[in-house]
Amino acid sequence: MEKIASFTVNHLDLLPGIYVSRKDTAGNAVLTTFDLRMTKPNREPVMNTAELHTIEHLGATYLRNHPVWADKTIYFGPMGCRTGNYLILNGDYTSKDIVELVIGMFEFIRDFEGDIPGAAARDCGNYLDQNLPIAKLLAEKYLNTCLYCIKDENMNYPE
Repeated sequence: MEKIASFTVNHLDLLPGIYVSRKDTAGNAVLTTFDLRMTKPNREPVMNTAELHTIEHLGATYLRNHPVWADKTIYFGPMGCRTGNYLILNGDYTSKDIVELVIGMFEFIRDFEGDIPGAAARDCGNYLDQNLPIAKLLAEKYLNTCLYCIKDENMNYPE
């Protein structure tokens, strides 16, 4: 079997960033999958499921309510390796096209107060597995160490 594309990325040199993971077509539409990498794989601790789950709930809420991007958002959720999230948008985009969107989403997460949207037994299959304080801390770290000072090396996969 052939290796899937995401397994060919050199994770030993991968930095936190916003990467185009792949582009697919569905009918006439182009779907762009972004790798929102929040940690250095295999060099920093992975995120625990509780805070990653909270980032998923808050990020999805932000995206699905965004005045421009709501109708273009197909999916937002965690990577199995727990080093970041995938964002799938309807459209043919580059990493630079969504920097402001991702900054806004992670500022929303960093600044969020109150009850986590969808964190109730009726709304979520594992609603108790949430950690808002650590999710906010991770969002702030991603903003300060990557998003606010993003460079080309944080938007192009290493070779």
